[in-house]
Amino acid sequence: MPAKEYKNTRVDENRKLIEGHVREILRLIGEDVDREGLLDTPARVTRMYEEIFAGYEADYKDILGVAFDEKHEELVIVKDIVYYSQCEHHMAPFFGKIHIGYIPSGKIAGLSKFARLVEAVTRKLQVQERITSELADIIEQELTPHGCMVVVEGEHLCMCARGVKKPGSKTVTSAVRGLFRTDAASRSEFLSLVKG
Repeated sequence: MPAKEYKNTRVDENRKLIEGHVREILRLIGEDVDREGLLDTPARVTRMYEEIFAGYEADYKDILGVAFDEKHEELVIVKDIVYYSQCEHHMAPFFGKIHIGYIPSGKIAGLSKFARLVEAVTRKLQVQERITSELADIIEQELTPHGCMVVVEGEHLCMCARGVKKPGSKTVTSAVRGLFRTDAASRSEFLSLVKG
């Protein structure tokens, strides 16, 4: 969990409106909005939105925090960071694992900062491709490493539970910056360590 717990304050400011809209959606799909099991659903959904859409409030500089001066200029990998996000096309969940590697250029970030950054980037309406690029761009901008690489694996309920209905299908995206673009050996090292 992030040291600073982000919540979407716009949801809080619009709580009654959102609850009313959720109630109306339930009615429009044919539900009895006054039955016991649904009485608190609009409030629960609204509270959930505060949390799962908290990325809109996140400050990436604040999350990565202070970078430490360190002479280590070899590959650093944080892998298997679990994430949950919401597809902007269907508002259906997608989830998976993210692997981040970078070669510092004299500055390193605390390892937990990468997991916090993943939470901030994924907790909004997203597409997997944007998550991948956004993470690489933020790391490149904030840490100025020699290179960074991000691989995102995702299982999308909009594809697994509806539409083509192919459960177990995974989407894999990658973003490559700096040295990883030109140095095949560094790319291979990252990918082999992520697989291992």
